[in-house]
Amino acid sequence: MSRTLRVHVESWPLAQTFTISRGSKNAADVVRVELIDGEARGQGECVPYARYGESVEGVVAEIEALRGRLCAEMDRVELQSVLSAGAARNAVDCALWDLEAKRSGKAAWELADVPRPEPVTTAYTLSLGSVQETAAEAEKNAHRALLKLKLGGADVPETIAAVRRAAPEARLIVDANEAWTVKQLVEWAPALARDGVEMIEQPLPAGKDEELEGLRCGVALGADESCHTSETIPQLARSYDVVNIKLDKTGGLTEALAMHRAAREAKLEIMVGCMVATSLAMAPATLLTAGARFVDLDGPLLLAKDRPEGLRFDGELLQPPAPSLWG
Repeated sequence: MSRTLRVHVESWPLAQTFTISRGSKNAADVVRVELIDGEARGQGECVPYARYGESVEGVVAEIEALRGRLCAEMDRVELQSVLSAGAARNAVDCALWDLEAKRSGKAAWELADVPRPEPVTTAYTLSLGSVQETAAEAEKNAHRALLKLKLGGADVPETIAAVRRAAPEARLIVDANEAWTVKQLVEWAPALARDGVEMIEQPLPAGKDEELEGLRCGVALGADESCHTSETIPQLARSYDVVNIKLDKTGGLTEALAMHRAAREAKLEIMVGCMVATSLAMAPATLLTAGARFVDLDGPLLLAKDRPEGLRFDGELLQPPAPSLWG
């Protein structure tokens, strides 16, 4: 029996405007893939990202170009060779994992031969704002165990000091989204270290990683925009302490698992991250969280509403997905 492919474009309003150093957004525009085989249905979700030259229309076109092969039993191995890493491959790859789980009666973590996902503490992201705005948001979320701050290229030590006063017990990580120079990093890092910042994510533009080689600034450095697939790990290990594994960058769970293994072998620590999206996009990433130093799967918390069968957040803890959602 041949499979049925359905491709859906969806827009999920955010609870409030979300801003990083590259701009702002008010909705999460996602592409959802369904693969149906008899009574079994697998789903995957991706977020096309302009930073990597992607658009909703382009991602849909990539997936539609494979319609015949996907309906004729293309598997995950074949998929890796016909689509490059990115959002389109992510949605299809995760749908194939989900479909295999539904058809086999096994959980996705069993199929992947990884530990069963356990409840984990996720970061909660505060978007870029003025010192006063960020401190006010930190105060509202001071009860959270781990705050992630989006920062630009100005007022950085002042922002962190204000956040630390507003949320004295919270662990802190920061994300510059490529907005700094190495001079700014060296200048600001000591103050961030004093205020307990545990990691600085992607301080420099991707492609300038060599400027970080041998640099020790007192705060762990994390690669995000520089970090895509397992092939990038050897180079990243010379400049970073942590790699942020995001399914929309790796092109799905299959490559993400390979990247996770490669990072461990290179003695890099793991961050499991996400784009702003629904619980369907987060669910496959929970298979990567065992042993991760940081988990940042808060996308659903930033939405005005999530999918009805979405992930459950119990206080500080993100619960594993139910099979009705994914896997």
